[in-house]
Amino acid sequence: MVVRGGWPGHEPVECTDSFLPFLRDNGFDVDIVEDVAVYTDAPRLAATDLVVQSWSIGEMDNTTARGLAAAVAAGTGFAGWHGGIVDAFNAIAYMQLTGGRFVYHPRGAVKHVLSVVPGQETHPIVEGIEAVELETEKYWVLTDQLCDVLATVSFPADLPGDSDYGGPETPWRREVAVPAVWTRQWGSGRVFVSTVGHKAVDFEAPEIRAITERGLLWAAR
Repeated sequence: MVVRGGWPGHEPVECTDSFLPFLRDNGFDVDIVEDVAVYTDAPRLAATDLVVQSWSIGEMDNTTARGLAAAVAAGTGFAGWHGGIVDAFNAIAYMQLTGGRFVYHPRGAVKHVLSVVPGQETHPIVEGIEAVELETEKYWVLTDQLCDVLATVSFPADLPGDSDYGGPETPWRREVAVPAVWTRQWGSGRVFVSTVGHKAVDFEAPEIRAITERGLLWAAR
């Protein structure tokens, strides 16, 4: 099930459309849904092996969030990227499910490197990939220790202040590594999150395409 909508700036239709052939080639029958109320349909979710969500800056009540979390705990996989998963909804049950929340990004597309965490090189999602040079939005997210972090991005100590996000009085005093790709076990279900994927063009990078496709398969029931 592909659940998409919300803020159009993250190109939810274009991004998810780019993965539909891959999903179908891997044996999935794909339903496209443009209403998060589907998360209250327990029988439909129970019959779903994977939910791919791309829904940014949306609204979700706690009942709907608990419906999704319960389905994942029972074995339905949940996966997504960028704002479509970590800048989606503020319901507590939803944020506990994903394990991370977008808070800040430097203005515009910036050059940076996504680095696989030492010790995770053999994980099937990132195997064969050590580092990826990117020029896109770079997310600073808040996460918890239940996340199994596969890759990070770094924020340098000399990052300029940005008046939109707290001003120059809050610079990093040293380089900070921030989770960018992680997995999460939620009951019997699996969750995959990547913060890369601001627009469809980001998935033209072969490594990002590979990480995302592998993540979708890894999360599926």
